[in-house]
Amino acid sequence: MSQNEENMQSSEEKLLHLQALIEQDNQALVCEFLSHQIDSEIALLLESFPPYNREKIWQCVPEDIRGEVLVEVNEEVRTSLMSEMQSAEVSELTKDLAAQDIAEILDTVHDSVKEEVIGNLDESTREYVQTLHAYEEDAVGRYMDPETVNVKEDVTLETVQRFIRIKHLLDEQTQEVMVTDKDNRLTGSLSLVDLVKQNQDALVSEFMHQSVTLLDEMNIHDAAAILRSKGLHFAPVINGCNLLVGQLNIEDIMEITREDSDNTLMSMSGVSDDVELFAPIMTSAKSRGIWLGINLATAFLAAYVIGQFEAVLSQVVALAVLMPVVASMGGIAGSQTLTIVIRGLAMGQIGGNNRWWLFNKEVWVGFMNGLVWALVVGLIAHLWFNDLMISIVITLAILINMTIANMAGIAVPLVLKKMDIDPALSGAVILTTVTDVVGFMSFLGLATLLILT
Repeated sequence: MSQNEENMQSSEEKLLHLQALIEQDNQALVCEFLSHQIDSEIALLLESFPPYNREKIWQCVPEDIRGEVLVEVNEEVRTSLMSEMQSAEVSELTKDLAAQDIAEILDTVHDSVKEEVIGNLDESTREYVQTLHAYEEDAVGRYMDPETVNVKEDVTLETVQRFIRIKHLLDEQTQEVMVTDKDNRLTGSLSLVDLVKQNQDALVSEFMHQSVTLLDEMNIHDAAAILRSKGLHFAPVINGCNLLVGQLNIEDIMEITREDSDNTLMSMSGVSDDVELFAPIMTSAKSRGIWLGINLATAFLAAYVIGQFEAVLSQVVALAVLMPVVASMGGIAGSQTLTIVIRGLAMGQIGGNNRWWLFNKEVWVGFMNGLVWALVVGLIAHLWFNDLMISIVITLAILINMTIANMAGIAVPLVLKKMDIDPALSGAVILTTVTDVVGFMSFLGLATLLILT
């Protein structure tokens, strides 16, 4: 297969091709194939194989991009690949990486190895890495790029251009340079467009503008929401004294957003967000088993509620047939609201007085949908069992359950968020319990009142 053909392959085709090469047990062909892939493609391939095959693939990763590949793979895969690495090998892998990437890689090695590798770095890189490691795990400072391009406001645009060219400071992502005073306090930003097109004898201060700044101690998820909402490609990062300490780039925001989305999806299914696809059997079983146990407890609670209405169920068999419909309709309605609200919380769109407006909206949405579908189900039940009272009972029960389900769909994640509990992790379990209990209680309770009495 030619290099051009390999470049045109989709991710799935590359995966299937690499699987076939590994099955042939031909290391030379595996190495040849990987030599034509970029670091992000190799990282995806590594994540797509069980652990016992990763070492074979890793041995064929070109040495000049091994560091970049380790940065691209998820933390679990990186940890497994680096578990036996000594400091000399880690130093070799990180020698051409940026401080951000070195700091990320060193988070997965033993402390003794980390100290040796940091000690072998050049002075400026070592200082940058130690600065990043000094921040809390979820702080902006942990994710920022400490290597910034900044100039003074009292120099000419021509001087700035000459300085940038001599120092080779810009890359393809850079759109602005930051402006600081003599004490390195941020005073503004200068766009590259103005730097190039304006009168080169003009001072930087004539064209610099104020930019959105982020505090280094700010939570990274809050910072990501700010940059997304304003459509920014980067933002300067300052400390409490207004000193420029780095910048947060769009690449970092995209990675954080993807991780948040992955974590939310995993958590809503009751799966720990730190368990990868090809994790060991026992690890995966333990992660999922905890939430299956919690779900079982809530299921017994719903069963207990049903048990309190044994008399009506024994006399009216049709109720047992229709009972799952009530819980199902409520569960779907609540899940729709829960998903929308959790996404809104993740995007920073919900807060302040818009929560009450949203609550009212969801109550009315639940009531209107509940009314429509309750009438539909009631009509079907009447045609099925030819019993007016059963039709009335299920109509009212679905209306009640779908309305309350929508209320719970917004109230549960907001309350959990207030309690500093991840709504994506436990919201679905709580919501299911609410819709089951309310659905069964309203349906069987109404049947007891209207049919047995």
